[in-house]
Amino acid sequence: MSRPRVHLRPRAANALDLDELLGSASTRVVVCCGAGGVGKTTTSASIALRAADAGRQVVVLTIDPARRLAQSLGIDALGNTPLEVKGVDPKNGGRLFAMMLDMKTTFDEIVLSHTTPERAEQIFENPFYQTLSTSFAGTQEYMAMEKLGQLVAADEWDLIIVDTPPSRSALDFLDAPERMARFLDGKVLKLLLAPAKTGGRMSIKLVSAGMGMFTRILTKIVGGQVLQDISAFVGALDTMFGGFRARATATYELLRQPGTSFLVVATPEPDALREASYFVDRLVGEAMPLTGVVMNRVHYSEATELPAKKARDLADELWPNGEDVSQKSELAAAALRIHADRVDLALREQKLTEKFVAAHPDVSIGEIGALAEDAHDLDDLREVGSRLAGDR
Repeated sequence: MSRPRVHLRPRAANALDLDELLGSASTRVVVCCGAGGVGKTTTSASIALRAADAGRQVVVLTIDPARRLAQSLGIDALGNTPLEVKGVDPKNGGRLFAMMLDMKTTFDEIVLSHTTPERAEQIFENPFYQTLSTSFAGTQEYMAMEKLGQLVAADEWDLIIVDTPPSRSALDFLDAPERMARFLDGKVLKLLLAPAKTGGRMSIKLVSAGMGMFTRILTKIVGGQVLQDISAFVGALDTMFGGFRARATATYELLRQPGTSFLVVATPEPDALREASYFVDRLVGEAMPLTGVVMNRVHYSEATELPAKKARDLADELWPNGEDVSQKSELAAAALRIHADRVDLALREQKLTEKFVAAHPDVSIGEIGALAEDAHDLDDLREVGSRLAGDR
């Protein structure tokens, strides 16, 4: 049953229809992105659970290192291998799996699948690879693309939900693969490959003689040992050149094809809506399939017939200037003031969202009414999904 609400904002031309999105067999990948702290991970999990309850075979991949997803799904810890979530509604035959990206393990898997065990061991022991696979800028996002490509290729699930990193780095998910590919199979490392092919014994002096001023400057910047490590790494990686860019390009194109949907998650707050505008403009500018914006933690009023000012005036009459009154009058006055604050909050949020909708009139909007507390289990996630779908 719908609740009476303060709800003045104009609706988007097409309100977000979650069940239509999840129920379509053509929907294969849903990417959730948004600023930090807007409930993106919870939204991703709730969407995945709702799809599984409806009968789909779903895997949710989180790139955010937070542990909230595992806790809410009733799993002690998530890893790089999908784990089945127990408690999915059995009547429709759906199943839900969840996993958290481990970028080093994913990188190791790529190396093992494209070279011999002996060559892979050389790569794993290389100090430059150890840095690249654990802390190099863009590695996490590149490996997210790799893992998404693996999940699609495995063809074990008919729906993949991707929970991206918080804030604008979420869209590094689009940029980082190309940057990483340019680095790993670019001209600089291919130049370094030449001395590595001699067996790794060529001294830095000889490398410098062959590469001129560039290498001398590079040696001063990164140090001779680091340059040797890079050269040895490139030599061991020789058989993989070109593969990084090809796979990154293939996954990027997958994200632009029919069957992929982007959802931008936001809250009706100034900073979050500015970030959401950035995401929307970027996705539209790159012709990515933006399905809509999810407004999370939206507040409503249960008594629309009582304005905030009237509620405060009544509270002042019941309990004027903190005078001694009956406990019943105190409780009634406190309730009226809480109601007034709630109405003011709802109206403030609606004005902010109204401005956002006016700036993006063609973007579908979905709303999730605020819960009393964060989602902690499957029942809470189902409640979030129900609110987004408009059930309540």
